[in-house]
Parts: sequence; C-alpha cells; structure tokens
Amino acid sequence: MTDLEGTTRALIDKKWSKEEIISKLVQEYLVYKEIPEEQATQLANAVFEECVTSEYSGEDPLVKAILEIPKASIAVGEQGVGCRGVGDFFIHKLIADLSVTSTETEAYLSPKSLDDAGAVKLPEGYKSGDEYLIISKMEGMHSRLSDFPFLAGFHVTRAGLRDIFVKGAIPISIMVDVHLGDDADVGKLFDFMAGISAVAELAKVPITAGSTLRIGGDMVIGTRITGGIAVVGLAKSLLARRDIQIGDKILMTEGAGGGTISTTAIYSGNHDALKATMNIKFLTAVKAILESEFLPEIRAMCDVTNGGLRGDLYEIIYESKTGVEISITEVEDLVDPPVLDLLQKTNVDYLGVSLDALLLFASPEVSENIMKLVRDVGVKITEIGQVTDSSQVIFKSKTGESVVMPRFRESAYTPIKKVIGEEDPEKKNDMERKIEQSATDSIKKRERIIQFIRKS
Repeated sequence: MTDLEGTTRALIDKKWSKEEIISKLVQEYLVYKEIPEEQATQLANAVFEECVTSEYSGEDPLVKAILEIPKASIAVGEQGVGCRGVGDFFIHKLIADLSVTSTETEAYLSPKSLDDAGAVKLPEGYKSGDEYLIISKMEGMHSRLSDFPFLAGFHVTRAGLRDIFVKGAIPISIMVDVHLGDDADVGKLFDFMAGISAVAELAKVPITAGSTLRIGGDMVIGTRITGGIAVVGLAKSLLARRDIQIGDKILMTEGAGGGTISTTAIYSGNHDALKATMNIKFLTAVKAILESEFLPEIRAMCDVTNGGLRGDLYEIIYESKTGVEISITEVEDLVDPPVLDLLQKTNVDYLGVSLDALLLFASPEVSENIMKLVRDVGVKITEIGQVTDSSQVIFKSKTGESVVMPRFRESAYTPIKKVIGEEDPEKKNDMERKIEQSATDSIKKRERIIQFIRKS
C-alpha cells in the first residue's frame, strides 16, 4: 500500500526535486499496476501537481484556520494509538473530552465514560409506551486482517454486537463501512461482507446500510482494505461501569479471542488455532443473561478486549472509582486450551491481549445463579475475583499478589510488535504535553469555526 499524496508531500518537505519525486512515484505505480511507464509518469505528474496546488498561499485567516492541522508533532504509531495500552487510553480520554467539551448535546452515556458503547435517550416527541435508550457502537476491523477479509468481517461484527449486548441492549441494526485500496480485488469486498453476514445470520440481526469507498481515492494504491461496522440497539435500562459497587463479584466466561488471536495465529504460522476463534459462545451466554430474572442484580458487563484483562480492568476501576482483586489461576483456566497453547508458544502474555470473554460484575446474592444459567447454555464461567475499595488492580497467584498497571501498548503478539515493544517511551511526559496542547488547539479551532457559521 502506497499513499502517493503522503509520499509526495514528505519528499517535498525533504527538498527532493520534482524529477526525483516523479521517478519515485513511477516506481510505486509499477509495483501494483501493469501499465506502461509513460502512463505511470503521467499519473505521477498529476499527483505532484495536485499536491503543489493544494498548498494554500493566501492570507485569509479563516481559510488558513480551516486548512491547518493543530499538530502535536507526535506520530500515532509513536504514541501507540490503537495499540490498546496506556498510550492509547491517554488519547481516547482526550478524544472523549473533545467530543463533549462545550457542547449542549452530551449523551446519556458519553465517550467520556470510556465504556463499551454509548447511549442516548429517546427524544421527548418520540416517546410512547415503554421508554427506551438507544445504544450505539462503532467497531473497526483488525488492521492486520486485510489479507483475510472473511476473518476481519466475522470478528469485527461479533465484537460490535458484544458491545451492544453488554450494555443490556438488544441489537437491531448493523451498518457497514469498508474502504479498499485501488488495486484490491473486488473479491475482498465480498469476502468481508460474507464474514459480516455470517455473524448477522447467527445473531439474527439485520444489515441495514453501508458505505463502500476506495482508500484515498486515486491517491492511494495497493491492495489493503480497512473499515468496520456500526451497531444500534435498544435497551430499557443501562448497564454501565459507573454503577459497579464495592463487594460485587467478578465473573468471567471462557474466551478464545477474535481478531487479535487470529492475527497471532496467522503471523506465527499456527493457522489451526483459527478454528477456536470461530464461535458465538459470548453471544449465547449474554443472550441468556439478558432474558433472565437476574439482570437487575448485574451492575455491569464488558468484553475482555482493549489491552486484554489488564487494560480493561484499569479502565473499569477508573470509571467506577473502585479497585479489583483477581485470581490469576481462575483466569488462565478460562482461556481456550488451543489459544493458551498458541500464546505460550509465541511468548504472548494472555493478560494483555483480547480474549473476547464476557466479564460480569454482579451482586454476591445472584452470582451462583448466573453461573449456573450460563453453564446450562454450554458456556464455561467462573468467579475470578471481587470489587474492592483499593483503587488498584491486584492480581493474586499461588506465589503472592501484585499490583498491575497496563503497559504503554498491549502484549506484543506479532513479530513486528515484539520489535516495537510494550514499554513507555523515554519522552512520554513531553509527548503527552504536546498532545494535550494539540487537543486544546483543536477545541479552539472548532469554537472559532462554529462562531463564524453562526454569525453568517
């Protein structure tokens, strides 16, 4: 995959000559496209011309404000954005602030909660009979499954549905957004949709809308795909992390992973482990719970995804202002044996990757009944710990206990991630300062443009 526009702008910044840039772009074109060099040169010249022309040289301050990015001078990869660790959590807190700061339309459950999904109340004029909450979720496909679209579609859809279910909602609509590189085979689109529709059929939720676009239009060449799904659900009441109480029991179901485990299996050459991920045990368990009499005694549910159990618990105690004590032995017994074998073979910490298990926080009075209910539908479940007032995540093992903090990135589960590492960068504090300033500048830019629109 080559971003021709990004490459051109980077080389202009590096003071390459026009001839050198055109030559580089021609080489990139000929990697992917079976075209004459003369045609590749024409295309390269067009790219160069667009990039140069798009640079604004005028003096209008509003136009400049619209076009200029409030840069942090920190790359998303450097910060670990999307890598489900402390670096990613830091960014998402700022994104959440940006989404609600100075607005008059804050959601009932907003992004600031760092919860699995969001919620709004049904507007006054539309209420009749039962009052419902509208639950929504956007889920992106795993970035390393571009060459395996069925897996990408299957696992992103299952993940999106999970996030709706754990809020106590019934999903009613799946929407699809997929972007394909200019040279991607059309079959990738169909394979992606086949994975999505397989889960839609198993879960009995309709696909209602979607969007299909090329990545970067004519400016990006290559075969990569990316995208995701959105899910909408309805709930009469909300299960939210903020409602977790000290003394609650923590229950967890078995987990065999999804996109992350599939990626680990593929890129370590252990393809047979993929079969373990192809299931709907989570959906089976949570449906049984939502239909049961015990739902009012469940404070919150979530799926073990972002940064693994280690990362999820950190976010949960942050939002609920509690602490947790967890038995490592009980957790390990819930990892699907072929998946645990895969992770041990590849030296991946199972506490730091997505297991796609169901995590429940429930009152002690009903925890045994909930576990019996889930086991009766064929899903393994165990009590793994309890909620405390410690403001810490404490993992207990046979050798003692330890306070656990998430790492800068999730567990390194592919060869390239192992090279990048999981630890804090040396300049972490300086990076965060620059990023916070960028977020502040973006809010100021937004307010300036809103005021312009309102006045005009």
